[in-house]
Amino acid sequence: MAKRPAALDPYRTFTKQQWSDLRNGQPMTLTAEDIDRLRSLSDPISLAEAEEVYLPLSRLLSYYVEAVQGLHHVSSRFLNTPGDKVPFIIGVAGSVAVGKSTTSRILRALLSRWPSSPKVDLVTTDGFLHPNRVLEERGLMQRKGFPESYDRARFVNFLGDIKSGKSRVAVPVYSHLVYDVVPGEEVIIDRPDILIVEGLNILQPGELPRDGKPIVFASDFIDFSIYIDADVEDLRDWYLTRFFRLRETAFRDPTSFFRKFSQMSEEEAGEFGRNVWETINLPNLLENVLPTRGRADLILKKGKDHRVDEVKLKRL
Repeated sequence: MAKRPAALDPYRTFTKQQWSDLRNGQPMTLTAEDIDRLRSLSDPISLAEAEEVYLPLSRLLSYYVEAVQGLHHVSSRFLNTPGDKVPFIIGVAGSVAVGKSTTSRILRALLSRWPSSPKVDLVTTDGFLHPNRVLEERGLMQRKGFPESYDRARFVNFLGDIKSGKSRVAVPVYSHLVYDVVPGEEVIIDRPDILIVEGLNILQPGELPRDGKPIVFASDFIDFSIYIDADVEDLRDWYLTRFFRLRETAFRDPTSFFRKFSQMSEEEAGEFGRNVWETINLPNLLENVLPTRGRADLILKKGKDHRVDEVKLKRL
């Protein structure tokens, strides 16, 4: 009996050293001080890590941006329409506490220092969460971060406006200090060359309508997607580490929504943090975030030390 061929792996897998070699001599444009400024509270990323992982990624993205802009130029010639550049959108997804914010900020810094000096903006999906009063009305406060807690229509419209070249597109502002969208505050995104969008659920396709009518999802606007991956046990540990560090810093701010946690005993705080992980973050990860991993163009797999061990790049 003929042996069945192994299923084709949709990804090419690289060790960190193999991936690092793909920088191909590209110079590092960030300093150790830049990395210290850009990394999150509990993310131990170093300059060496940024050089080994994100510098080759920056080089790869430069080719993708050039290719997409070339495709748009060809399409514009065919349709005899103005050939304005279309912003290139990069999506960064993954669990709570995996390091999405650090990755996004370092990428933004690297991309903006390309020789062409592109305008690179960064948006998090936190601003598209429904305000707390809406979540309370809908009984969703305990599902904050789940897909239904976001104003998904507004987020999709925002991405559509960016892709269409619209100027001065408003983004709501979310405050982690007060744990809510700030009424009346907005950030204006004005025709960037590259937009990085960071969020838990940005790669979800959603459900297709039974009648076959055209429908768009946030993921339809993303030109290149990155999923930051790690074992569930490590994610839990990183979340609790971050929780306790915040308890000693930001939570002590008198205006913080979480001030009460800084006044708990360490045992009480630990019990609360573990409960939040088990009842909110873990179910959201398993039900909504992790299932989107296979839709990403690039997967960065982190080890227990929070550093990238393996890189997977989707085959074209």
